[in-house]
Order: sequence, then structure tokens, then C-alpha cells
Amino acid sequence: MTTSEIQTEEKIKILKGLEIAYEKLLEFKKMKNSELVVLRDNKIVKIKPE
Repeated sequence: MTTSEIQTEEKIKILKGLEIAYEKLLEFKKMKNSELVVLRDNKIVKIKPE
């Protein structure tokens, strides 16, 4: 394997891990019925996860 192929595989694994973490965060916020704080258009916004 070349360095480029290894980096591509690692990138895919990292992105998949981030997606799983985001899904778990939303699941937790729904369970606790708490707001999710995000940055939209350079403003901090609190939203309810649905």
C-alpha cells in the first residue's frame, strides 16, 4: 500500500467515527430532552433535536 492509500483509508475511518459520534450525541440529546447548540451564520443557535 502506498502512503496515499493509507491516508485515504484513515480518512474514511475518521469520518465514519465522527458520523457515529454525531448520531450518538443526537440520541443522547433526544433521550434527555435537551437542546443542541450549533453555530449557524456566525450565530449560536439552540435547537431541539427531532
